[in-house]
Amino acid sequence: MRTISRGAGTPACRVPAPGDAFCCLRSWDWSPTKKRPNESRHGSALLTVLWLSAALGAIAFSLANTVLAETDRTSTEVDGLRCYYLASGAIHRAYIEELWSSTQAPDSRRIPIGTIALNYVFPSGNARVEIIPETAKLDVNSVSVQDLFRLGVALGIDPERAQEIAAAIDDWRRPSPAGAGPFDGYYLSLAPSFPASHASIQEIEELLRVRGITPDIFYGTYVPSQSLTGVPPEPGQPRLIARPGLADCLSVFGSRDRVDANTASPAVLAAVGLDPYGIAEILKRRRIAPFTQDQLGPFLQSLGAPNARLRAGGNSIVTFRATAHLRLPNGQLSDLKRTVAAQVKFMPTGYDSPIHILRWYDMAWSN
Repeated sequence: MRTISRGAGTPACRVPAPGDAFCCLRSWDWSPTKKRPNESRHGSALLTVLWLSAALGAIAFSLANTVLAETDRTSTEVDGLRCYYLASGAIHRAYIEELWSSTQAPDSRRIPIGTIALNYVFPSGNARVEIIPETAKLDVNSVSVQDLFRLGVALGIDPERAQEIAAAIDDWRRPSPAGAGPFDGYYLSLAPSFPASHASIQEIEELLRVRGITPDIFYGTYVPSQSLTGVPPEPGQPRLIARPGLADCLSVFGSRDRVDANTASPAVLAAVGLDPYGIAEILKRRRIAPFTQDQLGPFLQSLGAPNARLRAGGNSIVTFRATAHLRLPNGQLSDLKRTVAAQVKFMPTGYDSPIHILRWYDMAWSN
């Protein structure tokens, strides 16, 4: 190795010869107050790693939340599907038992005459089946405008609007000799427009197209209990009360004269002319036990309404509405429930099938 002189005041530096393992650096390169050139690059790399770790942690947390939410949603969907089949099975069992009962003696029927609800206990859950004959409803094609008006008022509709809806329903179902009814201009002004039927209503859902009828009026809704009773609810009492809709009171297969006293809603009882006192007494009496035809006449006599348009029992068309609750592993019932309904016609002797399902409702509701 040889030494090179840089002049006065400059330290000498050795030039390494081949084979030397080190060279002489300037004296200031080893000063403790100076930073090495690559130290700033080391700090930037550390910050980059920290930011990447934070980003990956956030992604992992978001993914975990998404997986948890999807797992809960899938579990709820599975329980809802199980609930649906539980309710469907209860409906099938109910109408089969009703068919068997129709061929048995009154004292040995599986389902007694006048039964309005059945409670089934299954290993996977419980189901309650309501039996609603179509005679609990009014025939939408023959009910009078006056009965329609009383029905609307009983459902909580403003009297002026109830009168308009009654007239609109009558116009929709009645032929128009002049070729255009009083509401046709309204229907043609809508977008999209459509003509009024001016013929018998084939499906009860047609009422949704009639002027003045909203989904809340047709399907029913929940209203504050104070709006019906006039007083605030007591502690522990429900603050909302179910108010039925036209779909619960009218049917294309409904009664043209007398309605079933055991299952008709209070609004239908009001529509056929009963006063509030008579309606309250009928509801109170049928909670104890359903009416029979022999019991109904004297009871109406006691109310001072011997000519009330009521009957006990229904015709051959019945709606079965089942609400099912799943059973949890601890034996308690789940809060999840599902309601399914079917409109069933029991056919007379001589038909290939004794039962004909007219309508099936995958999504129904029950109070």
